[in-house]
Amino acid sequence: MPTQLHTSTHHHFPPPLLHRTLILSAHHRPILRRLSVIHGRFRVTNCTKSSSENTVTELVKAIDGQKTNEQLQQQQVKKAYPFHEIEPKWQHYWEENKTFRTADEIDTSKPKFYVLDMFPYPSGAGLHVGHPLGYTATDILARFKRMQGFNVLHPMGWDAFGLPAEQYAIDTGTHPKITTLRNISRFRSQLKSIGFSYDWDREISTTEPDYYKWTQWIFLQLLKRGLAYQAEVPVNWCPALGTVLANEEVVDGVSERGGHPVIRKPMRQWMLRITAYADRLLEDLDDLDWPESIKEMQRNWIGRSEGAELDFVVINGNGEEAQKRITVYTTRPDTIFGATYLVLAPEHPCLSSLLSEHSKHVEVYRELAFKKSDLERTELQKEKTGVFTGCYAKNPANGQAVPIWVADYVLGSYGTGAIMAVPAHDTRDFEFAMKYSIPISWVVKPDDSDCGNFKRPFSGEGSMINSSCSESGLDINGLPSKEAASGVIQWLEKSGNGKKKVNYKLRDWLFARQRYWGEPIPVIFLDDTGEGIPIPETELPLTLPELDDFTPTGTGEPPLSKADSWVITKDPSSGKPARRETNTMPQWAGSCWYYLRFMDPKNSSALVDKAQEQYWGPVDVYVGGAEHAVLHLLYARFWHKVLYDIDVVSTKEPFKCVINQGIILGEVQYTACKDEEGNLISADSVGELAQYKQERIPEEKVMKSGDVFVLKDNPSIRLIARTHKMSKSRGNVINPDDVVSEYGADSLRLYEMFMGPLRDSKTWNTSGIDGVHRFLARSWRLCVGSASPTGSYPDGTVTVDEKPSIEQLRSLHRCIDKVTEEIEATRFNTGISAMMEFINAAYKWDKLPRSLIEAFVLLLSPYAPHMAEELWCRLGHSNSLAYEPFPKADAAYLKESTVVLPVQINGKTRGTIRVKETCSEDEAFRLASLDTKLSKFLDGKSIRKRIYVQGKILNIVIDMQKKAKVVQQ
Repeated sequence: MPTQLHTSTHHHFPPPLLHRTLILSAHHRPILRRLSVIHGRFRVTNCTKSSSENTVTELVKAIDGQKTNEQLQQQQVKKAYPFHEIEPKWQHYWEENKTFRTADEIDTSKPKFYVLDMFPYPSGAGLHVGHPLGYTATDILARFKRMQGFNVLHPMGWDAFGLPAEQYAIDTGTHPKITTLRNISRFRSQLKSIGFSYDWDREISTTEPDYYKWTQWIFLQLLKRGLAYQAEVPVNWCPALGTVLANEEVVDGVSERGGHPVIRKPMRQWMLRITAYADRLLEDLDDLDWPESIKEMQRNWIGRSEGAELDFVVINGNGEEAQKRITVYTTRPDTIFGATYLVLAPEHPCLSSLLSEHSKHVEVYRELAFKKSDLERTELQKEKTGVFTGCYAKNPANGQAVPIWVADYVLGSYGTGAIMAVPAHDTRDFEFAMKYSIPISWVVKPDDSDCGNFKRPFSGEGSMINSSCSESGLDINGLPSKEAASGVIQWLEKSGNGKKKVNYKLRDWLFARQRYWGEPIPVIFLDDTGEGIPIPETELPLTLPELDDFTPTGTGEPPLSKADSWVITKDPSSGKPARRETNTMPQWAGSCWYYLRFMDPKNSSALVDKAQEQYWGPVDVYVGGAEHAVLHLLYARFWHKVLYDIDVVSTKEPFKCVINQGIILGEVQYTACKDEEGNLISADSVGELAQYKQERIPEEKVMKSGDVFVLKDNPSIRLIARTHKMSKSRGNVINPDDVVSEYGADSLRLYEMFMGPLRDSKTWNTSGIDGVHRFLARSWRLCVGSASPTGSYPDGTVTVDEKPSIEQLRSLHRCIDKVTEEIEATRFNTGISAMMEFINAAYKWDKLPRSLIEAFVLLLSPYAPHMAEELWCRLGHSNSLAYEPFPKADAAYLKESTVVLPVQINGKTRGTIRVKETCSEDEAFRLASLDTKLSKFLDGKSIRKRIYVQGKILNIVIDMQKKAKVVQQ
């Protein structure tokens, strides 16, 4: 709760105190924020006159004391230039003049640059300093490209549907729309305070009916093409949250949000047939300018493999073949003779019909398995568990009866939900077989080994052994693995026991959630037949009904089922009674295509205008966290390809280049270990840290000693230094509002870029902002001059209208060249270093030519736009610099006028001298003779000859036996 100072007609404050109180909000807001953290929150309500006066007086004193102790101590650094005046001024100017608005009608002969952030979910916590990292990078690129003459599209919007807002609504009774709008307002305000050059006229939210009308339209197109369907599938059901959760939302059998128990149960769900696009999603990755790690993650997620499907006939209790077959999928059909047991997934549809006297144990095992997520079940390091069904099947290759087991490491969603286990040649199967004493049969021999030496499973390729059966007519003994696999597939197809098969790990996309706060699915179901019918496109958007009760029904029925007047409807074509679909779309839906809507956000008749899409598509640079490397990017690519097939978009892929910014970790936290008596002990003398109590140590009590950190008062106590992701639970979240208030938005922007390479993870250190803040202050004073004793600055700048010197031009153009190169390569930290070097050089000049400073200000502007705009204005320009041409380096000034010349004495390099490129031989020899290091080799020596290659080398051949009578000059 913010500081509250309530006054009323019954409580009268002395005028000086009242005046002092009224200015607190405006003048001391930054200090109040710090006080709320350091001293707790002040609240003055319903108090007597005397207590109110005392409390306010104490608050004023506390604030003044805080200012004295903290603000004044750092005022020289923090108020080194008037950012608190400059930044609001230019933010207001940009907003009033719509400086960054991209016009609907543009000159399409100019090149385009579409740079996009993965748009955020507007949480109640607002931004922390990790969020602006990617946003600052895209803003630098956007500003840079505008100045290079590109038409730039740089929008922002909100991925605002989802479970967090609905859960908050359930907990507090606040409608999720109210919460969402409030959170969006906070996010927008924070982003504007950092000076990002977004085109706010294109702002969108996935929760607005004008937007989700087109999300629903895309769903209908998927439905028309058979790419949306309903199926009974096992899902992660969380009774407490009342919704189905994705696998990544379940950790250790509980929901990631709230830690509620999760079970697996079959439910009728909407699915999207993303598997129909698996090959295209895989093949088109090769042409993308994406990090190879992301492309590899997508390849693994799609998981294309070639193998075979083959049938194992179930054997009844009499050893006879039953009328049941179990179909398995394998990528190693060559190992069929080594299959000594089958494993069914707990959710396999045939399992119930196989159970015998072991059924009770199997049912208990299945219930336990259903509480685990797919990720947990397939964890390679976990111990393998299973239950024997009591049934057997016949291996089609050798006729042997093999036991049928149930194990949770096999998933019903992959392949056929059943595998033939070959323990000799698969690690998981081997561990399982060893645990349950199942026979192991070796059928592949490495080319360089003897099978008799096997003690561990061999999963590679080799030559086939023990792989022949006269009864089945299959003999692959001695064949190489690949040739044997082809032979087995031919035999399977000829004998009717199986066929060649291409399989994918990728599963169809579960596209339904049992919650209120999401896009309604535009389908109705007839009461008499249950047939699903899409609603006409002319009736879109199908808007959410207003609900006061968002709580889960507890039955699996979504909250929308409570809106009877909305649910009960009629089929528009037949007039038959019907009910609306009460599931809603998952949060992924709105974020699958938003990049297209930004191109044409106000279009009411089409998802996007064809001409706009053809000009702006695809996105040139897409920046966001690596946590979206698979699902969001994969789903967006799938929808884009569908839209490509129906001629809505003109490109096969949505994002040309993807960049994952690194994570900004919280500040280093230091802890010391304590023994049982409470005495501090050195961290290097303890074993398991969990056995010891730990105490947080403030940074001011820590010092670095070599590569470790120790207590200042007792350097023998080594401390534990750790960094963590920023989170409220750890208390290490840094609010960018506080940084902007104390250092300015430009300092925040520069610091986040200067911390290190964009793609690397970095550790936040608030004190590190001082360095870039000093750089900005030096740049300001260089151009404007020093402040007067009152803190004011003179008007204009201290530049002069004189021609720059050659050295000044060289310094400038080296900076231009470096900054340009580093922005284009997104190496922003080294671009800042180049500008720092320029400022260091400029401080040595007697005069500052205006043309040089103007060029530097333009270089600075993508990084520190507020200061750059103010300096540009002071340099006499009336318009914003946002569209001024970015400086270009002149190659003539990049060439060094001097070179480092190696000097050899009798063929051995003894030193170097710096000379002009056109330096003569005599001048080079003279400079070498004057050099302290070289002269000792020449003094008193007779020079036999000199070998000189201009700009390359000087070799002086001396006579070691004779002293020179005359020293040549």
